Parts: sequence; C-alpha cells; structure tokens
Amino acid sequence: MKKRYIAAALLMTLFSFQTKAQETEQSKEERMAWFKDAKLGIFIHWGIYAVNGIDESWSFHNGYITYEDYMKQLNGFTAKNYDPEYWAKLIKESGAKYTVITTKHHDGVALWNTKQGDLNVIDKTPAKKDLITPFAKAVRKEGLKLGLYYSLLDWSYPDYPNFLRNEKRYKEDDKRWNKFTKFNFGQLKELTAYDPDLYWFDGDWEQKAEKWKAKEIRELLFKETPSTIINSRLQGYGDYATPEQGVPVNKPKDKYWELCMTMNNSWGYQPNDTKYKSLNQIIRIFVDCINMGGNLLLDIGPKADGTIPEEQVEILKGLGKWTNKHAAAIYGTRAGIPFGHFNGYSALSKDKTILYLYVDNKPNGPLLIKGLKNKVNRAWVVGNGTKLKTDVVGKLYWSKVPGLLYIDLPEHVQDENVTVIALQLDGEVDLYGDAGQVIESN
Repeated sequence: MKKRYIAAALLMTLFSFQTKAQETEQSKEERMAWFKDAKLGIFIHWGIYAVNGIDESWSFHNGYITYEDYMKQLNGFTAKNYDPEYWAKLIKESGAKYTVITTKHHDGVALWNTKQGDLNVIDKTPAKKDLITPFAKAVRKEGLKLGLYYSLLDWSYPDYPNFLRNEKRYKEDDKRWNKFTKFNFGQLKELTAYDPDLYWFDGDWEQKAEKWKAKEIRELLFKETPSTIINSRLQGYGDYATPEQGVPVNKPKDKYWELCMTMNNSWGYQPNDTKYKSLNQIIRIFVDCINMGGNLLLDIGPKADGTIPEEQVEILKGLGKWTNKHAAAIYGTRAGIPFGHFNGYSALSKDKTILYLYVDNKPNGPLLIKGLKNKVNRAWVVGNGTKLKTDVVGKLYWSKVPGLLYIDLPEHVQDENVTVIALQLDGEVDLYGDAGQVIESN
C-alpha cells in the first residue's frame, strides 16, 4: 500500500512538473508572438560618445583615449534638437514594429532620471533632462513596441571590478561587488516603470550568471513586467538569440532570433564613417533574415544634439517605401522553403498556404521551383497585384516526383530593389525531398 502511495505521489509530481513546463512554454509563446510577427526593429545607440563621434565606451576601455577625455564629452551632449515624436514617426515610417534605445551603455551614463548615483544626462550634461521618458511616450503613441537596452557592466561605477582592458579596480571583494549589485538592481527596477515590451541586455560576458544574479534579474523583471521578453545576453536567462552584424549562413537553431546590424560600420554617430550600406543591400539582408524566420534590428546613431544623420533618415524612408509596398509578404510570415527548391529567399504565410518568393536580381528567364507537390491556384506580384503565368513541365502521370514549376516575371513588374511574388497554394505547402524516381528497365 505504501509503495503504491509513493508511486502515485511520484506520478503526480511528474505530471505537475510536465504541466508546469508546458504552461511556461505556452507563456513564452504568448509573450514572443508579437516579436515573431514583427520582423523589423530599429536600434538606437545614443550617448555622449556622439559628441566627438568616437566608439561608444570602448574608446577609453581599449586605451584609444583616456577615461578623463572620454568623459569630457558630457559637456557637449546638449540634445537641444531632440524630437522624440519625430523619431517615433520616422521609425514607424520605416516599417519597423519595435524599437530599442540605449538607456545606458558600458560607460555608465544613464539617459533617464536615475536615482542610483548622479552619472546621468540630467545632472551631468547640458541636456538637463530625462531623454527616455518622452521617447517611451512617443513610441507608445505610434503603436510601436518599446525595447530598452541596458549594459549589465558599468566601467564607470567605482565598485565594479573591471575598468580598463589592462586595469582592474579589484579582483575579489564581496563587499564592493554587493554594493554594485544593489546599484544594478536599483537601476533595473527603475526601468521597469516604463513597462517595456523588451529588455535588451549587453555586457554579460564579463561575469558568470551566478555573479550577475541573472536568475534573480529575470525574476525581478517578470515580477514587474510579466509580458516582457528578454534577449539572450543574460547568461542563459534570455528568450531569443541576438547574432550581431553578420547574417547567419545557416538558419539558427533558436526558435526566436534577431540580427542586430549597423547601417554603416558604427553603432553610435561617427561622422568619419561614411561607409553606409545601400538601401538595396539592407533590403536584401532583411529578406535573408525573413527567409530564415528571424528579425532584423537595424541601428541608427543620432548626433549629440538629437538630430538623426541625413543618410540614416534617407535609408529609413527608403526602407519604409519597400516595406509598405510588400507588407503582406513581411509581417507575420514564417521561414521559407529550403534552398534547392528555390534558388533564392522565400517565406510562408502563417498558415503555410501562401509561398512568397523574394527575387533580388533580374532573372534570366522564368523563375524555377522544384519539388512543389501543391497545385498553384494563383500567382501574383505583391504590391501591384499583377497576375503571373505559371507552367508545370516534366510531370509524368505515373511518377510521384513533381514537375518543374516555372513562373514568368516580366521586367516591367519588377521592383527596383527586391521583387516579391506570391503563390496561392491548394493547401499547406507540401514538398518532395527524395532523390527522385528510378526508371526500371525490363
């Protein structure tokens, strides 16, 4: 009887654990739903480093400039032309569904009215105002999701162990580390007041999860902002991956991911960096991300006075024209069909009954899809509705191997950057993946 009781108790415990795990995963799916559908976000790196147009924080950490000279930039950070409403409208015009702004980089300079010390733009710069609060309000007004970037490490804080690359304040000192942890948690608690949809952490590489108290950070954030999501840079306690700068060659294993990328080669404003990617290149990178089921978080770096460089405005507006035209083939889509079936980028509608093809060059003849078992009920150019002619070649009645599907794409309907074609299938996409059927001789 006792054994039977123990066995029943163990089964109940296991069932409870499995149920809890399922509820947790379901909760994550619900939280991540908007992110999965959003596809495009705008990153904003803004801080005192824009004054001299130098690398954010790394300039002094790596010894390119002294810490004292770096911090002199506080005196030139005016934000006098800062227009958060214009920023939010421009971001929305680009087609982005969310934005992430740096509240504090590794240099420790906070852009909001923090009560944890006085290293902030209100107390230490001519700006003399909280820059995050009006931006958060403007973002909400435009119906965008709000993301807050926060550096876990703080090279300016006197009780943080690391300072310069070749200089530490201390190695082991629990009293000083605990003081820093209290400061860190204090700032994070302040940021929860903005009820952000997303926390974007950085700098986690310098300490282990236990040292950061990453588990406790996650618990704090979800206690105050239960529907939020967290990027991967929290030592294993995040919700989605954040590859940087380079588009993954192969589809990431993570269910949710986002490529963060600069427009030129710099995160913050650097007037000498004129190596901007073309609009065509950015759109092609964007559809590459969509093809693999991910998002693009494209960065801008405003000037110290709050104006956004003209080159960046031009790119955002150009991107907006393309996203507005092709919205049906962007938002809410899922990863496309494998390469080999179509020699290019693709995506699927959420119910997998519409196949979108992204054509990023001028084809030399009809487009080709191999191994598509479905019948195509209708084919058209996204953005103008032009119907396209399709033709199946090589389908034999006795073979289970699909024929070759050719799609005519007249030059006059092609987009100047990336043309998008939609194929309405007769059901959920069904692909043939075998080597082919052997013809047997008698």
